[in-house]
Amino acid sequence: MFRSLQLRVLFLSVACTFLLAGCGGGGGGSTTTDSGPQVATPVFTSTAAQNGAKIVTITTNTAGANIYYTLDGSTPTSTSSLYAAPFLVTSNVTVNAIAQAHGYLPSSVGSETFSLSVPSNTLVWSDEFNNGTGSNIQPDPTVWAYDTGAGPGNSELEDYCAWNSSASPCNAASPNSYIGTDGYLHIIAQQPSTGVYTSARLKTQGLFSFQYGRIEARIQLPEEQGMWPAFWLLGNNITTVQWPACGEMDVLERVNIATAPDWIKGSIHGSNFINDNIGTQYNFPTGQTAAGWHTYGMIWSKGKVSYYVDDPSNPYATFTPTSLNGLNGAVWPFDNGANFVILNLAVGGTWPGSPDSTTTFPAQMLVDYVRVYTN
Repeated sequence: MFRSLQLRVLFLSVACTFLLAGCGGGGGGSTTTDSGPQVATPVFTSTAAQNGAKIVTITTNTAGANIYYTLDGSTPTSTSSLYAAPFLVTSNVTVNAIAQAHGYLPSSVGSETFSLSVPSNTLVWSDEFNNGTGSNIQPDPTVWAYDTGAGPGNSELEDYCAWNSSASPCNAASPNSYIGTDGYLHIIAQQPSTGVYTSARLKTQGLFSFQYGRIEARIQLPEEQGMWPAFWLLGNNITTVQWPACGEMDVLERVNIATAPDWIKGSIHGSNFINDNIGTQYNFPTGQTAAGWHTYGMIWSKGKVSYYVDDPSNPYATFTPTSLNGLNGAVWPFDNGANFVILNLAVGGTWPGSPDSTTTFPAQMLVDYVRVYTN
């Protein structure tokens, strides 16, 4: 999400506890000795996604070991991608992995070949937020985790609440996120008392990730003073390189009341381009607003990120490494591994400002589905 430099730096100071408990986690700095027992060789398991795709999980029986992997057939090292979450595989690929731990010899290389060849433009993963129970239910806990607590910098005002949380000011009887009987994910900003706000920030971190493809979500946005809804991605490697080196792809951001023309924004952020350096505003056609249902998507391939609204054949913004030209020290981070997905509704902050007397609570962001397709 768009943040000023000062507040981006503040974000880093809380990222370890807010984005992933135990940031660093013994990641890329892992060292080994030249004697001692050997780390157990990584083991691969896979589960079916959709239309022939697989979700790959890598494990080792050595507690506390870090797993590093490659997808290009090369032998992995401690500088390869750190395994952080199950990831989507849609093509012919050989995954090689090693595991390392302090006081152990590195493992042997584990290897698994997947022969998939899923056609382009094929739906390979989705959460449709279906609900046939007759009551509101929890978002799928095998897909969605939560950031919790006070907003992560940006001068945001909300406390983020997990499902069924009663930690003050959260209220399990009035959840900030749920799948309704209408088949939509509801992300709700509430004002339980004067000057106190709660909301939700859902993420697939540690549970599901992917690299390259087309991702889209059909969303209806709140348009109220002080509301800041977003649909975005961060690199799994945030646990080792931290933000912003992990890269951030903001498929959708929107603040405050409707305008004419109404708009949303898509941006990218990384090392030395963390402010509003690289972002494009999309203006809706006359008569349309972000308060209506729209599909917001990203087409991601090696060296290229494009954003669209409603029509994937007509991106309104495309970014490549050449987009960083003229930004001193800027580094393209979007080819360094898999990313996880975030959906949230912030309250207040440096971009929208605070709610005021015109702001209606509760305010909600509705999500019909999140889908991933092959390119």
